[in-house]
Amino acid sequence: MKITYWSDYACPYCYIGETRLKKAINKLGLENIVSFEMKAFQLDPYAPVQSVGPTQKRFAQKYGISYEQASQRIEQISALGRQEGLSFNYLSTLFTNTMDAHRLTKLVQETGSKEQVEELKSALFQAYFADNKELADHEVLLAAAVQVGLDQETVETFLEGERFKEQVLADQEEARQLGISGVPYFVIDDRYAVAGAQSQESFETALRQAYLEELSESESDDNLSCGPEGCRI
Repeated sequence: MKITYWSDYACPYCYIGETRLKKAINKLGLENIVSFEMKAFQLDPYAPVQSVGPTQKRFAQKYGISYEQASQRIEQISALGRQEGLSFNYLSTLFTNTMDAHRLTKLVQETGSKEQVEELKSALFQAYFADNKELADHEVLLAAAVQVGLDQETVETFLEGERFKEQVLADQEEARQLGISGVPYFVIDDRYAVAGAQSQESFETALRQAYLEELSESESDDNLSCGPEGCRI
């Protein structure tokens, strides 16, 4: 079972949604048959490479609300993350451009193991939401890469270039063509779409349905046969 999904490291619901999805997978005992493919989706492709202010101020300006209202909304989102067992300090996050974080993810997807990809994603989410690091900072990205076992010199050279930038842009164009305007957005086996950070129960329902259909199709293929009245089609 393959799950393709669009996500951004600066998206709180992406962190929460992916956590709920993995809990659903583990509860159903599907962890050994599920594979992931994360695709890039930048919430703001034009975001600066250095933070220009606190998240509270950015929220207030973006949604046209007061600082107090912004703080309340941010805390509500943080509470959802903490309910999932995540260290979530959304109020003090430092929003920056995530292009290089996505490029680094592409590098590990191509050269590393599945375990390294998952470890890198966790490290980057934690760097942003728990440790409040700037994800455009190459030192932050380098630390995450080394943490999951990548060669420091190789990563330093990589971050100074633009390798995989076109692939990141292609992911975003694919999302646009599919009508995906927000993340997270999950697609199970190219047939079931789950938009947003749904509840764990909702993910379980979608996964169960996809698995049962996959199992049914497999059994159907195994029983191909012909008899006096013709062949099964």
